[in-house]
Amino acid sequence: MILIFENIKRAYRSLQTNRLRSLITMSIIATGLTALMGILSAIEAIKNGIQSNFTSMGANTFTIRNLDEERMSNEGIKAPNISYFQAMEFLRVFPYQVETSISTTASFNSKIGYNNQSTHANIRVIGCSGSYLKTAGFTVDQGRFFLNSETQSASHVVVIGYEVAQQLFKNTSAINQWIRVSGQYFKIVGITKSRGSSGFGGDKFILIPLPAARQYFTKIELKYSLHVIAGQSHQLPLLTEEARSIFRNLRRLSPGEPDNFELVKSDRFAKLLLDNIQFVTLGATIIGLITLLGSAIGLMNIMLVSVTERTREIGIRKALGASAASVRNQFLTESILLGICGGGIGIAAGIGIGNSIGWALGSSFFIPWFWMSMGFLLCIFVGLASGYMPAKKAAALNPIDALRFE
Repeated sequence: MILIFENIKRAYRSLQTNRLRSLITMSIIATGLTALMGILSAIEAIKNGIQSNFTSMGANTFTIRNLDEERMSNEGIKAPNISYFQAMEFLRVFPYQVETSISTTASFNSKIGYNNQSTHANIRVIGCSGSYLKTAGFTVDQGRFFLNSETQSASHVVVIGYEVAQQLFKNTSAINQWIRVSGQYFKIVGITKSRGSSGFGGDKFILIPLPAARQYFTKIELKYSLHVIAGQSHQLPLLTEEARSIFRNLRRLSPGEPDNFELVKSDRFAKLLLDNIQFVTLGATIIGLITLLGSAIGLMNIMLVSVTERTREIGIRKALGASAASVRNQFLTESILLGICGGGIGIAAGIGIGNSIGWALGSSFFIPWFWMSMGFLLCIFVGLASGYMPAKKAAALNPIDALRFE
């Protein structure tokens, strides 16, 4: 242990003596580690951003909705629309005490009017009940959501999306104002917080009580969706299988028949994106390791130059009784110390790059502990690998030849 500390002290004094060369060497290692850690930290930031965005769209939630028409055509499945009766019956028999809601898109292209102005004809009108706000991942920014009495009747109240509020009420408060929807007047009781472009349609929507949607939008057959939010993420598999079984019974499907409805988990798309990012991570890691390999070669070259410059010093040490092992260990210690110092700078810079990208994506500050630990191990490995050959060369020098070296 004493010899280890003595080698570290000698290595530190040697680095101080050759400051310029040491700084150049550390900058080579720092550049390689910055590239590797920057890439890996940036990918972690992207993952955190994806998870955060999908969580804001309704975490631990699953939806039962009508089967996609393309899938019906390709697989030859006959799938009638989910009726209001089936949706209500499902909520009645579902045995778990969880938050649920029913929704229907009453219109995809409505104009919303206020006094003598109106929006573009691209506003979705969504009829909803229960805990739709939470299951859909919306947050009320101003005002409130519907009361239970309002969601159970055709009350003329409405919660509008952020973009609708910006179009109609730029400099005035929208709360308690009356807007025209499909020829009917509705009182604004709330405005949702902006979600930007996340989710279908972004913030171009309004929410009205489900009974009002069924009463005033009768030109088309309404398609209903059911939303269930689990208390904990680990409950999701159990709840989804139970819901699938109950809804198959409601649709009177025999055991051999495929589902004629779709059950979608809220994290499905997030998992798909994260799975694809794994391939990006692999490719980026290989590129970063190639960069680090170049840094290791540079470190080895500089250590070989150091051995050549210090040949007489090595000869004096060996003439005074230093063993080949002690000379080898000194140069290995110097190489590892250079790797750790340069790697520490590179790791800090790489984490900074990753957090800068995370900040741009709206993610909070994070420290990739796994990659940081791997980075320090790489520093030690690079120091050992790069210093071994120079240290072996130094240890093998004949003291007489070394003393005569010019």
